[in-house]
Amino acid sequence: MPLYDCMLLAKPHVNKEALMDLVARVSKHVFRRNGVITEMKSFGIVQLGYGIKKLDGRFYKGQLMQMTMMATPNMNKELHYLNKEDRLLRWLLVKHRDTKYGMEFLSEEDSRNEMKKFQRGSIYNIAQEDDDDDDDDDEYDVDKEGKQVDG
Repeated sequence: MPLYDCMLLAKPHVNKEALMDLVARVSKHVFRRNGVITEMKSFGIVQLGYGIKKLDGRFYKGQLMQMTMMATPNMNKELHYLNKEDRLLRWLLVKHRDTKYGMEFLSEEDSRNEMKKFQRGSIYNIAQEDDDDDDDDDEYDVDKEGKQVDG
């Protein structure tokens, strides 16, 4: 399932309970379609770049929420009931493109190096701390005597 961001811009005077009710309704709709909400962010009240005109006035501020979800590709059509929601100024569904997850994110060589970080042996062995006296010659131009080279 692809990853989507659902941005909800609510009217500034909507109380938190009503906003959470709206978010819960969208979440339940996603769950019913075997989707998963992976992250939820609230940006609070934001100043808009232009006024949004609705039946009850023009709004220059709004409460912005972001819901990240894994859902079916037809989720955009299923969320059109939000157009009739009077608490919302705008809503937008954005699909993440070319997103890789898990071990697909790493190249073959990276994944081998990543797996080497895990110790072999018993989980009850006490891990020894690495010595931090590594030579950091790669960061600086240093000749063999240890003198810094101007460069």
